[in-house]
Amino acid sequence: MRFAFAILLSLATASAQTPAPASPSAATNKPAAKSEDQSTVKARALLDKAIEALGGSAYLNYSTRSEEGRSYSLYHSQSRGPGTIYRRFYRYADKDRVEFALEKGIGVYDLIPFPIPVPEGKSNKKTDVALIHNGDKGYEVSFKGTEQEDAKDTTDYLRRRARSMEWVLRKWIHEPGVALFYDGTALGNANLADKVTITNSRNESVTLFLDTTTHLPTKKSFAWRDATDKYQNVEEEAYDNYKPVQGIMTPYTLSRYYNGDLVSERFLSKVKYNDELADSLFEAKSHPRKQLIAN
Repeated sequence: MRFAFAILLSLATASAQTPAPASPSAATNKPAAKSEDQSTVKARALLDKAIEALGGSAYLNYSTRSEEGRSYSLYHSQSRGPGTIYRRFYRYADKDRVEFALEKGIGVYDLIPFPIPVPEGKSNKKTDVALIHNGDKGYEVSFKGTEQEDAKDTTDYLRRRARSMEWVLRKWIHEPGVALFYDGTALGNANLADKVTITNSRNESVTLFLDTTTHLPTKKSFAWRDATDKYQNVEEEAYDNYKPVQGIMTPYTLSRYYNGDLVSERFLSKVKYNDELADSLFEAKSHPRKQLIAN
Protein backbone atom coordinates (compact mmCIF):
# COMPACT_ATOMS: atom_id res chain seq x y z
CA MET A 1 0.00 0.00 0.00
CA ARG A 2 2.86 2.39 -0.69
CA PHE A 3 0.54 4.40 -2.96
CA ALA A 4 -1.74 5.07 -0.05
CA PHE A 5 1.22 5.90 2.20
CA ALA A 6 2.52 8.44 -0.37
CA ILE A 7 -0.87 10.13 -0.40
CA LEU A 8 -1.01 10.18 3.36
CA LEU A 9 2.19 12.22 3.39
CA SER A 10 0.11 15.20 2.26
CA LEU A 11 -2.00 15.06 5.31
CA ALA A 12 -0.29 16.23 8.03
CA THR A 13 -2.25 16.84 10.21
CA ALA A 14 -3.33 15.63 13.65
CA SER A 15 -6.43 14.40 16.65
CA ALA A 16 -7.56 13.23 20.57
CA GLN A 17 -9.45 14.75 23.45
CA THR A 18 -11.67 17.77 22.96
CA PRO A 19 -9.61 20.77 24.12
CA ALA A 20 -10.52 22.96 27.04
CA PRO A 21 -11.78 26.40 25.98
CA ALA A 22 -8.99 28.79 25.19
CA SER A 23 -8.93 32.51 24.64
CA PRO A 24 -8.46 34.00 21.15
CA SER A 25 -4.98 35.14 22.12
CA ALA A 26 -3.08 31.87 22.22
CA ALA A 27 0.49 33.07 22.25
CA THR A 28 -0.03 34.89 25.51
CA ASN A 29 -2.82 36.11 27.73
CA LYS A 30 -0.49 38.34 29.72
CA PRO A 31 1.81 41.20 28.79
CA ALA A 32 5.26 40.03 27.73
CA ALA A 33 7.71 39.79 30.58
CA LYS A 34 10.15 42.70 30.77
CA SER A 35 13.05 40.27 30.41
CA GLU A 36 11.89 39.18 26.94
CA ASP A 37 13.92 40.65 24.10
CA GLN A 38 12.36 42.45 21.15
CA SER A 39 12.55 39.37 18.96
CA THR A 40 10.40 37.37 21.38
CA VAL A 41 7.94 40.23 21.91
CA LYS A 42 7.44 40.65 18.16
CA ALA A 43 7.12 36.90 17.63
CA ARG A 44 4.39 36.72 20.30
CA ALA A 45 2.51 39.60 18.74
CA LEU A 46 2.66 38.03 15.28
CA LEU A 47 1.43 34.67 16.58
CA ASP A 48 -1.50 36.42 18.26
CA LYS A 49 -2.36 38.10 14.95
CA ALA A 50 -2.08 34.81 13.08
CA ILE A 51 -4.41 33.03 15.50
CA GLU A 52 -6.90 35.88 15.32
CA ALA A 53 -6.75 35.78 11.49
CA LEU A 54 -7.39 32.02 11.54
CA GLY A 55 -10.55 32.53 13.56
CA GLY A 56 -9.49 33.25 17.13
CA SER A 57 -11.44 31.18 19.65
CA ALA A 58 -13.25 29.29 16.86
CA TYR A 59 -9.90 28.01 15.62
CA LEU A 60 -8.49 27.32 19.07
CA ASN A 61 -11.51 25.40 20.27
CA TYR A 62 -12.73 23.29 17.37
CA SER A 63 -12.77 19.64 18.34
CA THR A 64 -13.27 17.78 15.05
CA ARG A 65 -12.71 18.39 11.38
CA SER A 66 -14.06 16.47 8.39
CA GLU A 67 -12.85 17.09 4.85
CA GLU A 68 -13.19 15.74 1.34
CA GLY A 69 -11.05 16.34 -1.70
CA ARG A 70 -8.50 14.99 -4.13
CA SER A 71 -4.86 14.26 -3.34
CA TYR A 72 -1.93 13.93 -5.72
CA SER A 73 1.34 12.12 -5.15
CA LEU A 74 4.34 13.52 -7.02
CA TYR A 75 7.85 12.34 -7.83
CA HIS A 76 10.48 14.94 -8.74
CA SER A 77 7.57 17.42 -8.72
CA GLN A 78 5.77 15.46 -11.48
CA SER A 79 2.33 13.98 -10.83
CA ARG A 80 2.15 10.19 -10.67
CA GLY A 81 -1.42 10.01 -11.91
CA PRO A 82 -4.89 11.57 -11.95
CA GLY A 83 -5.01 11.86 -8.17
CA THR A 84 -7.00 10.05 -5.52
CA ILE A 85 -10.32 10.97 -3.97
CA TYR A 86 -10.17 10.92 -0.19
CA ARG A 87 -12.05 11.63 3.01
CA ARG A 88 -10.46 12.63 6.28
CA PHE A 89 -11.93 12.57 9.79
CA TYR A 90 -9.86 14.20 12.51
CA ARG A 91 -10.42 14.65 16.23
CA TYR A 92 -8.01 16.96 17.98
CA ALA A 93 -5.38 16.15 19.00
CA ASP A 94 -4.37 12.56 18.14
CA LYS A 95 -7.16 10.71 16.32
CA ASP A 96 -7.08 10.65 12.53
CA ARG A 97 -8.76 8.54 9.84
CA VAL A 98 -8.14 8.94 6.10
CA GLU A 99 -10.12 6.96 3.51
CA PHE A 100 -8.88 6.65 -0.09
CA ALA A 101 -10.95 5.80 -3.13
CA LEU A 102 -8.72 3.79 -5.45
CA GLU A 103 -11.29 3.19 -8.21
CA LYS A 104 -10.33 5.00 -11.43
CA GLY A 105 -12.68 7.18 -13.39
CA ILE A 106 -14.90 8.24 -10.48
CA GLY A 107 -17.04 11.28 -11.09
CA VAL A 108 -18.90 13.40 -8.55
CA TYR A 109 -17.41 12.69 -5.14
CA ASP A 110 -20.54 13.41 -3.12
CA LEU A 111 -22.28 10.44 -4.75
CA ILE A 112 -19.67 7.92 -3.65
CA PRO A 113 -20.32 5.77 -0.59
CA PHE A 114 -17.56 4.31 1.55
CA PRO A 115 -16.60 1.53 1.25
CA ILE A 116 -16.76 2.06 -2.50
CA PRO A 117 -18.73 -0.72 -4.20
CA VAL A 118 -17.00 -2.75 -6.89
CA PRO A 119 -18.70 -2.90 -10.32
CA GLU A 120 -20.49 -6.19 -10.97
CA GLY A 121 -18.40 -8.93 -12.49
CA LYS A 122 -15.04 -7.35 -11.64
CA SER A 123 -14.06 -8.50 -8.19
CA ASN A 124 -15.42 -9.20 -4.74
CA LYS A 125 -12.76 -6.99 -3.22
CA LYS A 126 -13.43 -3.47 -2.02
CA THR A 127 -11.45 -0.73 -3.77
CA ASP A 128 -10.93 1.59 -0.81
CA VAL A 129 -8.25 1.85 1.86
CA ALA A 130 -8.34 3.55 5.24
CA LEU A 131 -5.37 4.62 7.36
CA ILE A 132 -6.12 5.14 11.05
CA HIS A 133 -3.91 6.84 13.65
CA ASN A 134 -5.00 6.75 17.27
CA GLY A 135 -2.49 7.97 19.82
CA ASP A 136 0.88 6.54 18.82
CA LYS A 137 -0.58 3.59 16.88
CA GLY A 138 -1.14 3.31 13.13
CA TYR A 139 -3.32 0.87 11.19
CA GLU A 140 -4.13 0.08 7.57
CA VAL A 141 -7.62 -1.18 6.72
CA SER A 142 -8.38 -2.75 3.34
CA PHE A 143 -10.16 -5.76 1.80
CA LYS A 144 -7.36 -7.83 3.33
CA GLY A 145 -8.45 -6.85 6.81
CA THR A 146 -6.69 -4.66 9.36
CA GLU A 147 -2.93 -4.63 9.77
CA GLN A 148 -0.53 -2.57 11.80
CA GLU A 149 1.06 0.17 9.78
CA ASP A 150 4.73 -0.19 8.87
CA ALA A 151 6.79 1.17 11.80
CA LYS A 152 8.60 3.70 9.60
CA ASP A 153 5.34 5.10 8.23
CA THR A 154 3.97 5.49 11.74
CA THR A 155 7.16 7.24 12.86
CA ASP A 156 6.99 9.62 9.90
CA TYR A 157 3.33 10.38 10.59
CA LEU A 158 3.90 11.04 14.30
CA ARG A 159 6.78 13.40 13.47
CA ARG A 160 4.58 15.45 11.14
CA ARG A 161 1.62 15.42 13.54
CA ALA A 162 3.72 16.73 16.43
CA ARG A 163 4.72 19.67 14.22
CA SER A 164 1.30 20.29 12.69
CA MET A 165 -0.20 23.77 12.75
CA GLU A 166 -2.76 22.67 15.35
CA TRP A 167 -0.15 21.27 17.72
CA VAL A 168 2.19 24.25 17.36
CA LEU A 169 -0.49 26.94 17.83
CA ARG A 170 -2.65 25.09 20.36
CA LYS A 171 -0.09 23.14 22.40
CA TRP A 172 3.54 24.15 21.90
CA ILE A 173 3.21 27.85 22.65
CA HIS A 174 1.69 27.08 26.07
CA GLU A 175 4.39 24.61 27.13
CA PRO A 176 7.00 25.54 29.74
CA GLY A 177 10.35 26.38 28.21
CA VAL A 178 9.03 27.37 24.78
CA ALA A 179 11.17 29.94 22.95
CA LEU A 180 9.90 32.31 20.25
CA PHE A 181 12.05 34.10 17.67
CA TYR A 182 11.26 36.68 14.99
CA ASP A 183 13.45 35.93 11.97
CA GLY A 184 12.59 38.88 9.72
CA THR A 185 10.72 38.71 6.40
CA ALA A 186 11.03 36.30 3.49
CA LEU A 187 8.98 34.87 0.67
CA GLY A 188 6.56 32.25 1.92
CA ASN A 189 4.62 30.53 -0.87
CA ALA A 190 5.25 33.50 -3.21
CA ASN A 191 3.98 36.04 -0.64
CA LEU A 192 6.03 38.34 1.57
CA ALA A 193 5.83 36.87 5.05
CA ASP A 194 7.05 37.39 8.59
CA LYS A 195 9.08 34.42 9.82
CA VAL A 196 8.48 33.19 13.36
CA THR A 197 10.32 30.20 14.83
CA ILE A 198 8.90 28.27 17.77
CA THR A 199 11.27 25.98 19.70
CA ASN A 200 9.98 23.74 22.47
CA SER A 201 11.80 22.33 25.49
CA ARG A 202 12.56 19.13 23.50
CA ASN A 203 14.66 21.24 21.11
CA GLU A 204 12.15 20.73 18.29
CA SER A 205 11.61 23.76 16.07
CA VAL A 206 8.98 24.86 13.55
CA THR A 207 9.17 28.01 11.47
CA LEU A 208 5.92 29.67 10.37
CA PHE A 209 5.67 32.11 7.47
CA LEU A 210 2.85 34.60 8.19
CA ASP A 211 1.55 36.82 5.40
CA THR A 212 2.53 40.41 6.19
CA THR A 213 -0.93 41.70 5.16
CA THR A 214 -3.43 39.03 6.24
CA HIS A 215 -1.21 37.41 8.93
CA LEU A 216 -2.45 33.99 7.75
CA PRO A 217 0.14 31.18 7.62
CA THR A 218 1.41 30.68 4.09
CA LYS A 219 4.09 28.08 4.84
CA LYS A 220 5.44 25.90 7.64
CA SER A 221 8.94 24.42 7.76
CA PHE A 222 10.86 22.10 10.07
CA ALA A 223 14.08 20.07 9.94
CA TRP A 224 14.99 16.73 11.46
CA ARG A 225 18.01 14.44 11.36
CA ASP A 226 17.70 10.83 10.24
CA ALA A 227 18.99 8.48 12.92
CA THR A 228 20.26 6.02 10.30
CA ASP A 229 22.17 8.08 7.73
CA LYS A 230 22.59 11.18 9.97
CA TYR A 231 21.47 13.47 7.16
CA GLN A 232 19.25 16.43 7.92
CA ASN A 233 15.89 16.56 6.13
CA VAL A 234 13.64 19.58 5.66
CA GLU A 235 9.87 19.23 5.37
CA GLU A 236 7.65 22.13 4.32
CA GLU A 237 3.92 22.64 3.81
CA ALA A 238 2.46 25.56 1.85
CA TYR A 239 -1.08 26.91 2.35
CA ASP A 240 -3.22 28.70 -0.23
CA ASN A 241 -6.79 29.44 -1.31
CA TYR A 242 -8.10 30.28 2.16
CA LYS A 243 -11.89 30.24 2.67
CA PRO A 244 -13.99 30.95 5.78
CA VAL A 245 -15.70 27.84 7.17
CA GLN A 246 -17.78 28.20 10.34
CA GLY A 247 -15.70 31.18 11.41
CA ILE A 248 -12.36 29.46 10.69
CA MET A 249 -10.11 30.49 7.80
CA THR A 250 -9.27 27.22 6.06
CA PRO A 251 -6.69 26.63 3.29
CA TYR A 252 -8.26 24.62 0.47
CA THR A 253 -4.92 24.02 -1.27
CA LEU A 254 -2.01 22.39 0.57
CA SER A 255 1.35 21.47 -0.93
CA ARG A 256 3.99 19.41 0.80
CA TYR A 257 7.75 19.55 0.07
CA TYR A 258 10.50 17.18 1.13
CA ASN A 259 14.07 18.49 0.85
CA GLY A 260 12.91 21.03 -1.71
CA ASP A 261 10.93 18.61 -3.91
CA LEU A 262 7.16 18.89 -4.22
CA VAL A 263 5.92 15.44 -3.10
CA SER A 264 2.16 15.85 -2.70
CA GLU A 265 -0.72 18.24 -3.16
CA ARG A 266 -4.17 18.26 -1.63
CA PHE A 267 -7.18 20.13 -3.04
CA LEU A 268 -10.16 20.29 -0.71
CA SER A 269 -13.75 20.38 -1.96
CA LYS A 270 -15.59 20.37 1.38
CA VAL A 271 -14.67 21.04 5.02
CA LYS A 272 -16.78 20.91 8.16
CA TYR A 273 -15.86 21.50 11.80
CA ASN A 274 -17.28 20.13 15.05
CA ASP A 275 -19.18 17.18 13.60
CA GLU A 276 -20.02 14.39 16.01
CA LEU A 277 -17.52 11.68 15.03
CA ALA A 278 -18.08 8.20 16.41
CA ASP A 279 -15.27 6.63 18.42
CA SER A 280 -15.49 3.60 16.13
CA LEU A 281 -14.03 5.65 13.26
CA PHE A 282 -10.69 5.65 15.06
CA GLU A 283 -10.76 2.12 16.46
CA ALA A 284 -8.92 -0.82 14.88
CA LYS A 285 -8.05 -4.32 15.91
CA SER A 286 -5.14 -5.65 13.95
CA HIS A 287 -2.53 -8.32 13.60
CA PRO A 288 1.12 -7.52 12.84
CA ARG A 289 1.89 -6.84 9.20
CA LYS A 290 2.79 -10.06 7.40
CA GLN A 291 6.44 -10.41 6.51
CA LEU A 292 7.56 -11.91 3.25
CA ILE A 293 9.64 -15.01 3.78
CA ALA A 294 12.08 -16.02 1.08
CA ASN A 295 11.92 -19.66 0.03
